Amino acid sequence: MAVPNYTYLKLKMLGPSGIITIESTYEHAYDCDVKCIEYAEALAEAETLIAHLDQLSGEAPDSKRSAGAFKPTEAIKLVPVDPAYPNDRALRISATLDIK
Repeated sequence: MAVPNYTYLKLKMLGPSGIITIESTYEHAYDCDVKCIEYAEALAEAETLIAHLDQLSGEAPDSKRSAGAFKPTEAIKLVPVDPAYPNDRALRISATLDIK
């Protein structure tokens, strides 16, 4: 059964040996308000971000951006990584680039 008095920044409550009074300063009250506002803004931004991510996760993936749908825009040629083993591994480079 505490009784707050916002004008004098005091909180009074009944204790085992009488009335307990807790006092504060205007600076401390202001700092608490600023922290509370910053926390509320951060929480609102986080909720907005979560809602945006949920919306994005529900969208269908772009078929042009999937890994299996890659097609080069120009002609390519294969250049072996090790000329001693031409059938082993090869790099794909543009057909207009020099092998060297």
